[in-house]
Amino acid sequence: MVAAPGRIVCLGGQTGSLPDGSIAAATLAEQFDRAAGNVAAALAAAGGRPEHLVQLTVYTTDMRAYRASLRDLGLAYRRHLGRHYPAMALFGVSELFDPKALVELVGVAVIPE
Repeated sequence: MVAAPGRIVCLGGQTGSLPDGSIAAATLAEQFDRAAGNVAAALAAAGGRPEHLVQLTVYTTDMRAYRASLRDLGLAYRRHLGRHYPAMALFGVSELFDPKALVELVGVAVIPE
């Protein structure tokens, strides 16, 4: 991924949290759907759009569920971020800050000048 000149926006970890900070979704796919929506909302708040993402890192506490949910994850991704695919990495981790979180997304975007 080679980004055009612009303003770099680093999006802190986004989980499947609701506006009050709680995580209501039970499945990894449901949490990913909300987390992707949260990434899109944070990016929009910074003046960006999904196509400005240049990197997206996915952390999950359940790799088996992640692999089993690829179809639903893809649908959720496209619903919020379209068909733009930045450089991505997936990491299985033992836990996230919120014990109920199954997935967390961290993004970097470059918003054109």
